[in-house]
Amino acid sequence: MRLRGPIAFKLALSLLVAALIGGAGAGSRAAWSGAPVSTPPPTPVPPFGSPSPFPSTLVTPSPAPRAPRLGAAAAILEDLDTGQVLFARAAGSRRPVASVTKVMTALLVLERLSPSAVVTAGRDATAQTGSRLGLAVRERITVRNLLYALLLQSSNDAAVALADAVAGSVPRFVELMNERAGELGLGNTRFASPNGLDDRGYSSATDLAAMTREAYGHPLFGQIVRTKTWNIPAPSGPPRHIQNRNVLLWLYPGAIGVKTGFTSAAGRCIIATGGRGDTRVIAVVLGERGEPFDDAATLMNYGLLEFVRVTLFRLGEAVGTLEVQGSPVPAIAGADLSALVRRDVLRVVGRTLLGSSGLTLPLAAGSQVGTALASVAGNTLGSVPAVAAASVSAPKPAPTAVGDPPLAVLIRLLRALLQAVLQPFL
Repeated sequence: MRLRGPIAFKLALSLLVAALIGGAGAGSRAAWSGAPVSTPPPTPVPPFGSPSPFPSTLVTPSPAPRAPRLGAAAAILEDLDTGQVLFARAAGSRRPVASVTKVMTALLVLERLSPSAVVTAGRDATAQTGSRLGLAVRERITVRNLLYALLLQSSNDAAVALADAVAGSVPRFVELMNERAGELGLGNTRFASPNGLDDRGYSSATDLAAMTREAYGHPLFGQIVRTKTWNIPAPSGPPRHIQNRNVLLWLYPGAIGVKTGFTSAAGRCIIATGGRGDTRVIAVVLGERGEPFDDAATLMNYGLLEFVRVTLFRLGEAVGTLEVQGSPVPAIAGADLSALVRRDVLRVVGRTLLGSSGLTLPLAAGSQVGTALASVAGNTLGSVPAVAAASVSAPKPAPTAVGDPPLAVLIRLLRALLQAVLQPFL
């Protein structure tokens, strides 16, 4: 049977859309920004029942190798697993970061408390304003459920209850937050509360990406931040139904987290993560005047569609030869190295062998003799140690001949001197 007219056109259009959506998950470079797979339901947010102000679509530019244009004041895009920077804008600038502060709160909790531990909510927790789970004074609740409230619904009362459970008080917990930031080398970060509601703390896009990467070292963190909805038992009545405020989990195929935030001073902020194949990226967007989801999706499209993972060095692969004291020293890669490389510059990736200073012979096989660098357009993609492929002995000294002219002259002079001195006695 042949279809004609409007019915045939609609069927063909449906098949085309299906092919494009399917292709995006199977290696196509189609942007993930058209009709959403689903939209977040307008679930009321407790305790007051106000609807979640969720957008239902994403607007992103077509895929292109050029750096994306954003409305955010600061942003960064990195390889989530390695920290390789793919895009940055004012990424080191210090900014108030609102509720994305709660990522550090979650990290400390995961490091110090069992998820099954039971917390008793204090009056300081139940007195919190803004987004709240609605904890009751002396309510007993598990750490796991408080973490879901903290990261999905951004509950300020959950943040304080967890801070008290870890450190005994909010001020002591804030001290621990800043100590942990120092241990992680987050030089542009300072916290003033466990929830970020006060806006007295600050961080940077670079620091937030590093902090989130550390949190992903705990499997429960990744499990929570990719969850769309969760039910938490209440002291009485039906369970409290909470919904993740990260709409990318509904609108962006491959989205796996993490956390939104908003205050007047911070603007709209988001830490977003997404994956495709063997690649996972993290996008941090700070100080967006409108919704931050379009910027985050644009960044993730750039990382997941315009970059491919390339093996730059393999362990044991020859990387060049150095000359040490006149002897050739073949070098090999001392480790594997892969990196994300933009598709349009794949053919111009360069590799360079830099020798260590002060090398002397002999050199044992496997000893480091330098560094092998991979770069593109003057930007270093990564490096591995370069090691000697085989042992190289020190050069033997050249033999000195007795008949060399200077030595022969000296011998003749000594002989003549001896003869002159001893002649009277002979």
